[in-house]
Amino acid sequence: MNTLANLLTSLSLFCGFASVIFSLEGQFTLASWAIILAVVFDGLDGQVARLNQASSEFGKQFDSLVDVVVFGMAPSILGYTFVYKDFHIFATLSLFIYLLASVVRLAQYNLTPSDKMTTFFYGLPTTVSGGFLASFILICRKYAQSPPPLIFLLLVLLLAFLMVSRVRYLNLDGLRLALKKSIMVVLVIAAIAAIFFPQVVIFLFFTFYIVLAPFAVVRQEAK
Repeated sequence: MNTLANLLTSLSLFCGFASVIFSLEGQFTLASWAIILAVVFDGLDGQVARLNQASSEFGKQFDSLVDVVVFGMAPSILGYTFVYKDFHIFATLSLFIYLLASVVRLAQYNLTPSDKMTTFFYGLPTTVSGGFLASFILICRKYAQSPPPLIFLLLVLLLAFLMVSRVRYLNLDGLRLALKKSIMVVLVIAAIAAIFFPQVVIFLFFTFYIVLAPFAVVRQEAK
């Protein structure tokens, strides 16, 4: 069992828990950043496990259970408390559908043989959907204060649909293959831009991935 990888997964869980606490306290910016930090820990734990050649069934199940909390439940609570101050039936149903879709997405992932996902996933990863919602709220906090409720609910339902769809999205190996030699240039430019406009850079990263990654999968297969 990879202790370091599981520790990183636990840190991701702590970030999700902290996000829920911040949301309930009305600290929406901190709640959003906690989810973004969880995205980082989630990306690191799998890479550490692979580098140490210590991937295990326990680690896979542990990671999925944590992802339900961090990228399913935490963004749902954050979105609800940020946009709606009182009980709202359509918001409740929409965000429950989002949460349910994240659970279904992770269950499907666990049942899909790894040799079927060498460079891509089926369905939008919960990490990206949760990170996108968090970055969207960061943008709203900085520039617009509060999004129109209808727009927010439609966005939530779109993410839910993409998570349970058969649309293929590049995984980390697929991203490295797609970017190839330009990956360092992209990272440097993004890092410099993030110093001045962190919310914008993070939001654009998730947006470009959601929109462009499926086309990159098709392009790779055409070569």
